[in-house]
Amino acid sequence: MPNIKIFSGSSHPDLSQKIADRLGLELGKVVTKKFSNQETCVEIGESVRGEDVYIVQSGCGEINDNLMELLIMINACKIASASRVTAVIPCFPYARQDKKDKGFFDIPVDNLYAEPAVLKWIKENIPEWKNCTIVSPDAGGAKRVTSIADRLNVDFALIHKERKKANEVDRMVLVGDVTDRVAILVDDMADTCGTVCHAADKLISAGATKVYAILTHGIFSGPAISRINNACFEAVVVTNTIPQEEKMKHCPKIQVIDISMILAEAIRRTHNGESVSYLFSHVPL
Repeated sequence: MPNIKIFSGSSHPDLSQKIADRLGLELGKVVTKKFSNQETCVEIGESVRGEDVYIVQSGCGEINDNLMELLIMINACKIASASRVTAVIPCFPYARQDKKDKGFFDIPVDNLYAEPAVLKWIKENIPEWKNCTIVSPDAGGAKRVTSIADRLNVDFALIHKERKKANEVDRMVLVGDVTDRVAILVDDMADTCGTVCHAADKLISAGATKVYAILTHGIFSGPAISRINNACFEAVVVTNTIPQEEKMKHCPKIQVIDISMILAEAIRRTHNGESVSYLFSHVPL
């Protein structure tokens, strides 16, 4: 592909390499280091004049450092006369309250979805998927699970937290039926995994035969790994928007869906001026 350069930030070099391999490109030369006062320094090691530049940087690990590094890289490419600079952000930082949907951008933004890759994983890895129920661990994810359930032509359920009194603990109420079925919990993000592990216990006590969790971004901070190890999951499935190798060593239940081909195809389509919306419902081959 002519006139295109892909650079990797330091947050997730493995994913950046997979994207570059998929596109048949070499990653651009870039050196990131810190001055003794902890300021980030970025040196772009090749010409980007007139190029269509893509910078891959995920919102994980040292989030603030990585975000600043991304901004400095964008600035460096702009100053060096790149024709266009696109940030490819697998896990968007500071989006816990979905601020990204509230129109703070004055540039084009494509929000990519893991749903097609999730559907493919379910069909290929859960033999009883036709007899499953897709479950949202909270009311906020209802739209997400209904979409997946419709595409699989199965039922859905949701768990809603009920507060009895101001100072009483939440009570989880399951709305829907999981008796003698495989329950698949779906959520966009799992951090400390308290909610999703409680939800799994609830589903088993409500008669589910097996429980899987499929989570787009596996942050897994604090007690998350020990909670998953002690919970009744068959598998906890995450995408590789965040590096998971270290976590997988301590938790055999974690499995990873590779989404590098979705990001690579989005880059290819953007570079060629093609529609990206195809990726909302298809996994590139």
